[in-house]
This record gives sequence, structure tokens and C-alpha cells, in this order.
Amino acid sequence: MFNFSTWRHKTLIYLKSLTSPQISLYFSTNTSDSTSFAVSYLIHNFGFSPQFASKLCSTYHVKFKTTQKPDSVLNFFRNYGFSEPQLRGLIAKGPYLLSCNPSKTVLPKFQFFLSKGASYSDIVKLVTKSPCVLCTSLNNQIVPAYELTRRFFQSDKDTIACAVHTPTLLCHHQLSRNIRMLIENGMLHSSIARLLQRLPRVLDTRDMPKLVEELKDLGFNPSKSAFGVALAAKTTVTKTRWKEKVDAFNKWGWSDEDVLDAFKRQPRCMSISFFNQFGEKDHSKGTSSAISTEESCTRKNSIVHSCIQHGQNLHFMIRFSG
Repeated sequence: MFNFSTWRHKTLIYLKSLTSPQISLYFSTNTSDSTSFAVSYLIHNFGFSPQFASKLCSTYHVKFKTTQKPDSVLNFFRNYGFSEPQLRGLIAKGPYLLSCNPSKTVLPKFQFFLSKGASYSDIVKLVTKSPCVLCTSLNNQIVPAYELTRRFFQSDKDTIACAVHTPTLLCHHQLSRNIRMLIENGMLHSSIARLLQRLPRVLDTRDMPKLVEELKDLGFNPSKSAFGVALAAKTTVTKTRWKEKVDAFNKWGWSDEDVLDAFKRQPRCMSISFFNQFGEKDHSKGTSSAISTEESCTRKNSIVHSCIQHGQNLHFMIRFSG
């Protein structure tokens, strides 16, 4: 839990570091503008190549003329347990942090996470995965997103674990909007929680409204667990990959209507993990251009067997096993 005395000690160390002498740097450059200085700083402090350092500064508009601010930022992170390799990775993803005021931009976020039971190690992992969290509004985005995510878990501990695994939960507006829309459509909380834990990218698609309506038109009920499985399949399988799967089923003797009916009854049949069990991955690479009748029957029977294990009804089994 949040330890005020420990936090106060770390903050005092950080403030003291602001008065430390600046490290002198030698910059072999013909210009002295703020951009070239920032490029040289990245090369000197992190070992970035000139090309990569220049690209970072250009892409993220990183500019500063002295080492005071970036040094103070790095000292702040060091005082919170960031190692040098972690700092290097952090700045490689978010060089803009070197120009921030850590006491105003970063510290409030750290305090919030600590108050929810996050450890310093949790914070380091979360931030190094997604530095954009630190430049996201605490009150307007992070807190509401955290509270929304908290609704699907039993404790702050589980919510923090989810945020550490997928920091974009806290800084992507699209994801929060999609979750709210799914709730409004009656999707089970348990299904949303499962996606948050296992496939959070499913919830971060811009096509969510379209996908929800498409699945509802196919007969999927958002209040049933199958809806979450179908949503995951439609989101994670590209259109090209979907067509390849349908074509493969066709070669096994199934019509397009059969494939669609199978998806309605058992949406997992179009997932990558399920489909690869039956050798489709090798087939899609062209290792076998023709499938014998015997092999087709064997594969269909394998699919039928798997569907039985996942709760398909007898009518469906009879239809597709013959």
C-alpha cells in the first residue's frame, strides 16, 4: 500500500538532486540550436545512434538547450527505482518526457497508482511499457478508465495487475468508449473481464459499433458468453485470413452456409488456435494443394469431436459428421 514516509523521502532526494552540478557534455556539432543539443544528449546519455536520436527528436519535437531539465527528469525516475536499461527503454519510447516537469506531470500519477496498492516495481513496468500514460490527463482519463476497469475485477490488486499487463487501458479513449458501449448492449461483465485479461486489443478497435451490430444480426446475444468469443474471432482474424479459413473449410466439403452456421453455433471454430489444430496453417502455405476424401473426413471428424467437447448439440453433430 501507499507509504507516505517513503514517498516523502524519495521526493526530498529528487528535489535535492535539482541543485546538483550539471554534467558537462561535449557536442561535436556545427549548430547550437535546441534540437541538435537534444540529439547529442540522447547519444551521450543513452548510446543511441545519431540517426535514431535525430529521428526521436524530429518525431516528438524534443528540444532543450541545457542539461538541467532532462537531468532532473532522469534523477526523478532513478529515485523511483528505474534502472539505466529501463530508462533507456523509456526514453526510446517517450523522449518527450525529458522536457516535462516531473513534479507536475509524473508525480501525481505515481501517487495515484501507489494509493491503489501498486508497488514501485508495478509502476516501473507499467510506465516502461507505455510512457504515454504519464502524458495522459489523470483526472479526465486515467482515473475514470481505472474505475471503469475496476468494475470487472474483485480488487485493486487485480485491476493494477491488468493495467500493468495492458497500460493502454488507462490512456486509450477508444478502449474506454468501447467497453461502455458493450455494457450498454448488455455484454456480460465476465466476458468483458476475460477479454481485458487475455485479449485487450479486441476492445481497442475502431470498428466496435459495426462488429457488435454484425454479430447481433447473425443472432449472437451480447448477454451470452458466446458473444465474447465471436467478438474475439471477428477482431483478431483479418478479412484475408477469414477468407482463407472459409476456403479451407470449403475444400473439406463444407459450403459457405455450413461455415457460417458453424460459426454461429461455435464461434471458436474460426479462431486461429482452434483452426491450426487441423493443419490449416500448413495448407494455407501451399504445402498441400489437394485433400483426399479420407483426409477431409478425418479433419471434419476432428472438428466435430472438438465441437462436442465445447458443448455443441446432437443435431449439429449429425449434420456435419456425415
